[in-house]
Amino acid sequence: MVLELDRKNFEEEVLKGSGYIFVDFFGNGCVPCAALKPHYDAYAEKYGDKLKFTCLNTSSARRVAIGQQIMGLPVVAVYKDGEKLEELVKDDATPEAVEELIKKYHEQA
Repeated sequence: MVLELDRKNFEEEVLKGSGYIFVDFFGNGCVPCAALKPHYDAYAEKYGDKLKFTCLNTSSARRVAIGQQIMGLPVVAVYKDGEKLEELVKDDATPEAVEELIKKYHEQA
């Protein structure tokens, strides 16, 4: 299951969260974001036993996105105990690359 974030709960769920947390940053009208979403949802089902999956619509949370230095979309980022460890941005955020990133942290969790 993917937890939908907004500007009100991002800090609580991600920056104050513990363990590995994946955030799918997406925006309205972002075609690559929409193409990635079904894959991301499937990964949440598959790897959600050890990892927390979340998503944030940057169109309605611009300040949060800027605060996290999200400059292009899509972005899939990994946080651990509130700190961003790694991210895949734009063309690098392919379904295959996202799954590899998830697997890497799933093994460590």
